[in-house]
Order: sequence, then C-alpha cells, then structure tokens
Amino acid sequence: MKNIKIAMLALALGLMSFSAITPLKVIASKVETKLDASAIVWKAETIDVGQIPQGTPKAIVYEFKNTGKTAVIITNVQGSCGCTATDYTKEPILPGKSAKVTATYNAANKGAFTKTVTVTTSAETTPKILTLKGTVI
Repeated sequence: MKNIKIAMLALALGLMSFSAITPLKVIASKVETKLDASAIVWKAETIDVGQIPQGTPKAIVYEFKNTGKTAVIITNVQGSCGCTATDYTKEPILPGKSAKVTATYNAANKGAFTKTVTVTTSAETTPKILTLKGTVI
C-alpha cells in the first residue's frame, strides 16, 4: 500500500513538471517578428490646398517612406466620395524606398471642403485616413 502511494505521488509530480506555459524563447521570437514588420511614415497626413478655382480638378499627392525591413504593398485606396479620384503606386515598395498616393478632387462646387482618402497597406492592420481640404472659389 505504501509503494502504491509513493508511485502515485511520483506520477503526480512527474505530470506536474509538464507546463502549459509557452517557453520564454518562443515568446521573445514572436515579439521580434512583430517589431520586424514593415512600417510606413507619411510625409503629411493632412494637406490644405488653400483656394482653388471652380471647375479645375486639383491633384493632391501624399508621399510615404517604407521604414520597415520588408516590402509594403498598397492593397486599396478609397476616396470618401465620388468627387475624389485616386491613384497609387501599384508595385511593392521596398525597404527604404518611397511611394505616393494621389487624390484628385473635382472642384465642381464653390465653398470650403474637407475630404478623406482611406489607404490600406500590408504594413498596417488599420487603414490610414488621409485628409485633404481647401476652398473652391
């Protein structure tokens, strides 16, 4: 009976030595991987074009630099309304290189305006919201 108790205790201690906690080395490598992810830095996120003449489309160029260690791909660019057409760099942007997003505002109506352009990239989980504003005269 005493041998059975000792055997059960040894078995219980042996099973407790297995841990469900992820080893520290694996956690550290996951953090390093996240830090190695691509990052982009925008030259300006808001551009005020001032006064522009009515009936003349105005192109606004947003520039950014890939400061990460992997290539960045712009996956989608969407204007906030039909009055803003968009264009962007289609090729992957290599580390250290720059690219641009162009928003062309159709200045059909007089008055102040504020529009946004939503940019989705492979570098960020949340889309970047760029703003353009001015006054059509």
